[in-house]
Amino acid sequence: MPITETITLWRPTGPQELALVEASGGRAWPPRLPDQPIFYPVLNEEYATMIARDWNVPASGVGYVTRFEVRKSFLDRYEVHQAGGRTILEYWIPAEDLPELNANIVGEITVVAEFR
Repeated sequence: MPITETITLWRPTGPQELALVEASGGRAWPPRLPDQPIFYPVLNEEYATMIARDWNVPASGVGYVTRFEVRKSFLDRYEVHQAGGRTILEYWIPAEDLPELNANIVGEITVVAEFR
């Protein structure tokens, strides 16, 4: 059986989005809202932590850092974008591609940190 090559991604998440992820059994990100045309998973835990702590906590009282694995073959069609400093790296996945991204998640979306 061939080994599937994956890339580890992180996503800072607020309580409402996390509830929807949990409702999927930890297997899928919810559809984007009309004002969210892009899904932004990030490439390192430190960047996700900064957003969860500095943006999600003031906005909703709690911020979570989630981690998940995505098949590299799916992510290869997207560029990595540098959204600031050298380590502030993220993928820009169009909202209409989110169902396909979800189909390429290997394992579960897990919470690795919580900030209040």
